[in-house]
Amino acid sequence: MLRLIIVCLCLSFTSMNRPSEAATSNEEWTLLYAGELLASPDQAPQPDQTIFIKDGKIDQIRSGFVDASALDAGSATVTFVDLRDRFVLPGLIDVHTHITHAPGPGAKLKRVTENDADIALNASVYARQTLAAGFTAIRDVGAPGYAVFALRKAINQGKVPGPRILAGGETISVSGGHGDVHGYRADVLGVVASSGICDGADGCRRAVREQIKRGADVIKVMVTGGAASAVATGTGVQLTEAELFAIVETAQGLGRKVAAHAHGAEGIKVALLAGVDSIEHGTWADQDPEIFELFKRTGAYLSPTAYLIEYVGDTKEKVRNGPWGYQPPEVLEKVFQIVLPQQPRAMLKAAHQAGVKVALGTDSGVYPHGDNARELIEYVRIGMTESEAIRTATVNAADLLGLSDEIGTIEPGKSADIIATARSPLDDIAELTRVTFVMKGGKVFKQTEGSMSLTDR
Repeated sequence: MLRLIIVCLCLSFTSMNRPSEAATSNEEWTLLYAGELLASPDQAPQPDQTIFIKDGKIDQIRSGFVDASALDAGSATVTFVDLRDRFVLPGLIDVHTHITHAPGPGAKLKRVTENDADIALNASVYARQTLAAGFTAIRDVGAPGYAVFALRKAINQGKVPGPRILAGGETISVSGGHGDVHGYRADVLGVVASSGICDGADGCRRAVREQIKRGADVIKVMVTGGAASAVATGTGVQLTEAELFAIVETAQGLGRKVAAHAHGAEGIKVALLAGVDSIEHGTWADQDPEIFELFKRTGAYLSPTAYLIEYVGDTKEKVRNGPWGYQPPEVLEKVFQIVLPQQPRAMLKAAHQAGVKVALGTDSGVYPHGDNARELIEYVRIGMTESEAIRTATVNAADLLGLSDEIGTIEPGKSADIIATARSPLDDIAELTRVTFVMKGGKVFKQTEGSMSLTDR
């Protein structure tokens, strides 16, 4: 079988409907056989498909397992990937990650002992784990210093493996708010302070411009309090309307979308009225009947981070004995307020039934990187079909990121970001926690036993 494939790769083109003109020596081609192909979650999966990939982009998709002689390869590099026993679908996208963070005690000490180099090197490990899990693109919505920008650059240059990253840099927060640094001596605070802290409309405009100057692709604003900040300030609104509107206007005026961290209904509502592009968490969005209508009217996405309940625990006992049990009392109290009533799950179910657009967001970094697809299990649990859940991590996420022309589906002209599983996730969404093959930009990063790849020239 192996010898036959090598011979086929060397044959000249003789059939009709070839994917392109004769290849030149500097082109790289891949022929990928898919036993079952879900090119888009909006379409039915198709059996026995061949994907032609040229220089990292999808050139053409044909029914059947097209013989390699259908490509006039000349002296170009040709790679054959056999996934005839696999279910193939687009690479997954996570719109809410913290790729420079990892869960566990000691974060407060690390803030004053690790520098940007330490953070970037650690993040490169997390990026590899995320890519291996089938996530070929992520949006990072909160990272200190310059490390995430260095990681993004290194991945784009092919120096380290990882998903493509849209980076937000430091979050925008008022002094003492959820995005500020708490619990250090005044002189230490002067060293570890975030560049995203602002007060007043003019100060907040400056903070947004500073993140964009550093290289931010997106702006993340802390509209309300949150659980992880070690300060007892609750989960209510923390910015004035003038500050929030200045942040959104400045960011969007400079071509950046705005992601709004918001738990309480009042904060969600004012963020949507300000024109943000996505609500992160949205815990109590179902407490105000106007909120879902505002989502639909503005076109904003909901990034629900629902798996956090399962990870942190849904009773006080589970929380205290679980992976977040080391947190200080002020954090645990906010965790109890947010997760114990299981409101995120109830809210997500109501939002889905109301027709709110959902983009998969996980908050990975708060829980282990590589477990991102567990979020999809929560979506199916609250009533989404498997195809609807997959859509949140492909078509919807690509749209929110402004990358629909590049990723999100498998079709000609798009980047060859492709993953595979042993069985269909349309039958069991948990299959996406067991990804067996990962390709990003036409390059194979993960391939387990049972699939085959070879290169000839």
